[in-house]
Amino acid sequence: MRTASIDRKTNETDIQIELDLDGDGTCDVDTGVGFFDHMLTHLARHGLFNLSVKAKGDLHIDAHHTVEDVGICLGKCFLEAIREPKGLTRYGHAVIPMDEALAEVAVDFSGRPFLVFNGDVPQTALGNFDLELAREFMQAFAVNSRTTLHVNLRYGDNTHHCIESIFKAFARALGQAVRIDPRVKGIPSTKGMLEA
Repeated sequence: MRTASIDRKTNETDIQIELDLDGDGTCDVDTGVGFFDHMLTHLARHGLFNLSVKAKGDLHIDAHHTVEDVGICLGKCFLEAIREPKGLTRYGHAVIPMDEALAEVAVDFSGRPFLVFNGDVPQTALGNFDLELAREFMQAFAVNSRTTLHVNLRYGDNTHHCIESIFKAFARALGQAVRIDPRVKGIPSTKGMLEA
């Protein structure tokens, strides 16, 4: 069973996450940030992960701590659930359209955390989800899952569509990268290990 859970409490957030990498897309999410819940649901559904996220944060300030801390916790869950990466596909890539928007995401479970995030997202508010939070979430995830993550919004005019296409592409790329391929013998690296 490639599963993981985390219970993390700080002065700013209280987060519980349960993750099953080999799921069917079942999702139960409540962060208090409606648009973010919508994106996490896409992450589970299109990545075929079973995911439960319960988060309470200092939303009277803004959603920043909640979104970033969920990214931290989810990244740690992915790293824990992968455990020994024998047979891991390791890489994933997806290009996903959402009406007029098109996003591309590539991920490598390399052990070397790095984020590249490119895209001019239209500056329209999405409830209490500030647009820079998409990047903050991806940064927190990349660092704590120790992945190299490239996110490119190729184009788009509608803010909702832009962010949603990014999260759907992220989901599909993650789903590919964490799959076990029976043809892969041992660790998928010529170094024989996945770390810096």
